[in-house]
Amino acid sequence: MGAGVSSIMGPDGEPSYGYSGLGDMPESCVAAVLLYLDPPEICSVARLNRAFKGAASADFVWELKLPTNYDYLMGLIESGEDEEGEKSQGWLSKKQIYAMLCRPNPFDGGRKEFWLEKSKGGLCIAISSKAMVITGIDDRRYWNYIPTEESR
Repeated sequence: MGAGVSSIMGPDGEPSYGYSGLGDMPESCVAAVLLYLDPPEICSVARLNRAFKGAASADFVWELKLPTNYDYLMGLIESGEDEEGEKSQGWLSKKQIYAMLCRPNPFDGGRKEFWLEKSKGGLCIAISSKAMVITGIDDRRYWNYIPTEESR
């Protein structure tokens, strides 16, 4: 008998009517369903069992959640790192890259920062007032920077 037939037969050769659960689903099927969920929902579902956890870690699931220019964004992060390059994208999974991009990441000398919105993956950018340039009146004689407690 083939492997498919012997798996449904009991030890005496009679049909086995065992119960199957969510853990018996192939990871590829679970991953195909996870493609339609938002990242926080994927993380919640990953806590159900091992099959869901494995499927939730698949690179092809998280690659669709990343923005198309994530290589460029990772370059902005890595340019701000030390010479050792601890955050090299070569050994990071797509899930780790997504998590890294969801944290505030300063660039341009710390005057700007970006992050991904966790639920939908939209790109958010915060720009310091010192990073802005007033077109045509960039002469410091015409305006002053006044720091306040409410500036952030």
